[in-house]
Amino acid sequence: MFSRSIIAISAYVALASAAALDVFVPKITSPTASTVWKSGALETVTWDTSNAPAQISNSGSIVLSDDGLPMATLASGFDLRSGSQDVTVPENLAGTHYTITLYGDSGNVSPVFEITA
Repeated sequence: MFSRSIIAISAYVALASAAALDVFVPKITSPTASTVWKSGALETVTWDTSNAPAQISNSGSIVLSDDGLPMATLASGFDLRSGSQDVTVPENLAGTHYTITLYGDSGNVSPVFEITA
């Protein structure tokens, strides 16, 4: 009985190890360091999809951070192979230390950019 359990576990581990991973780490192309977004406006986050795998099992999400602290999820559940996603900038924001993080199987952070009121 014990040896059957070991064999079953070993087979499972071998199958799990053999599964292809769809690691995709796209570079954010917008916003850039010279970008200025307006509070409350519709903006577009873009990223490079030139090295995207044919299938990506994780959906994407976009998080806005202020001075490195996450403050709002702006979008989620989209296909990372699309290369862009429209987001609405939260109201009543102004500052120069904002970043966007694009999540899929990793988190890719944009350069610091500005949001005006």
